[in-house]
Amino acid sequence: MKLIITVVHDRDTARVSGALRSAGYGFTVMASTGGFLRQGNVTLMIGAEPDAVADVLRLIDENCHTREQFVNVLPPDAGSTGAFLPTPISVSVGGAVAFVVDVEQFHKF
Repeated sequence: MKLIITVVHDRDTARVSGALRSAGYGFTVMASTGGFLRQGNVTLMIGAEPDAVADVLRLIDENCHTREQFVNVLPPDAGSTGAFLPTPISVSVGGAVAFVVDVEQFHKF
């Protein structure tokens, strides 16, 4: 048994969840928050047999997309003077990160 821990952007959650459900994979959803832009994420914990891992990862890849987002970045010394007008920069957000972990034991009660 394998445990696939996947962090998915909020915008991709419905697509990924629907694809996994349609393919018959069970999962547990945990709300989480991203680090860089403090945006909402969802962490999915998916149990799968070793021969199904590639299919699960394919479904995640097909249903999670990176996108460009513009953010205003203030320099650390700008403070609250109001004299600095931030210039938006483009950053990539979204997509997914997946960790595949061996499961020593699995019990369903």
